[in-house]
Amino acid sequence: MPPMGSRTEMYSALEGLGKYTKGYFLYLIWRSPSRVSHDSRQGIREFIAEAVSVGRLRHRNLTQLLGYCRRNGELLLVYDYMANGSLDKYLHNKNGPALCWPQRYLIVKGIASSLLYLHEDWEQVVIHRDIKASNVLLDREMNGRLGDFGLARLYDHGTNAQTTHVVGTMGYLAPELMRTGKATPSTDVFAFGVFLLEVVCGRRPIGSDEHNNPMVLVDWVLEHHRNGSIIDTVDSRLEGKFNMEEVSIILKLGLLCAHPSPNTRPSMRKVMQYLDGDQAVPHLTPTYMSYNEMALMQSEGFDSYITPCLPSAAGICSRSGESLVTVLFDGR
Repeated sequence: MPPMGSRTEMYSALEGLGKYTKGYFLYLIWRSPSRVSHDSRQGIREFIAEAVSVGRLRHRNLTQLLGYCRRNGELLLVYDYMANGSLDKYLHNKNGPALCWPQRYLIVKGIASSLLYLHEDWEQVVIHRDIKASNVLLDREMNGRLGDFGLARLYDHGTNAQTTHVVGTMGYLAPELMRTGKATPSTDVFAFGVFLLEVVCGRRPIGSDEHNNPMVLVDWVLEHHRNGSIIDTVDSRLEGKFNMEEVSIILKLGLLCAHPSPNTRPSMRKVMQYLDGDQAVPHLTPTYMSYNEMALMQSEGFDSYITPCLPSAAGICSRSGESLVTVLFDGR
């Protein structure tokens, strides 16, 4: 993947920053001060090496990275043109066209397949670190393609990721990531779980309810599940035209993936088995604790929340600290 000229040349050629233009999608990744400095040639080489590695990824549900341009600590990445833009605008622009259920289901399965490829099937482990609807682009056939690898980290299979800097988007960040700063495939799975609920419900991860009170999407869906009304969370713009079994699977799988305990979340291979119908999604035992409250507890204490396939942990230990909902809404 060759460099593609200076920043000025890229601006001129592609007519602006962050816009969809004929043939290309231009995206700017700002230099991360913790990883690359103007005085660190080694850091810049590592940063470019990762961009080159990402350019070698090949999957039908990944946006193809075509090239890059570095100037003054910035990295411009050029992707394949995606004719229909981002999924975000179809889910949250209430005045625009709504996606039908078969389209949403196809997008969900495609993104799950791409994450399995990144986590397990490529030559290295790739942690995306910013999975969300606005980073899913739609091609001419409305297939979902995961894009924006500006925060991605790569490491060899059988080793551990070395990231300790919290990046990503509020509402998609796993509780343990906010405590330790360590990104793992499981933190990607958490974000994917939130993404699943976002696609089905047509709501943002953090928003307001009908009374204008702060609302965390995961806890809102969990409350409806507890009350036996989880189907009521489905996007009203679908007008009841959806496959009940598929919707139920996606909603429950979203809660499972977004569980506060990383040990309880499935791998992406297991997620694909659930989506393909090879295995049933584990039953979620009703709880009167929100996920935000559960995130305050030691993660190993919550394996018993999912039955019957996962063993109970030895005990539940509380820990001091702020609740996740405080962190999210106060921005701390």
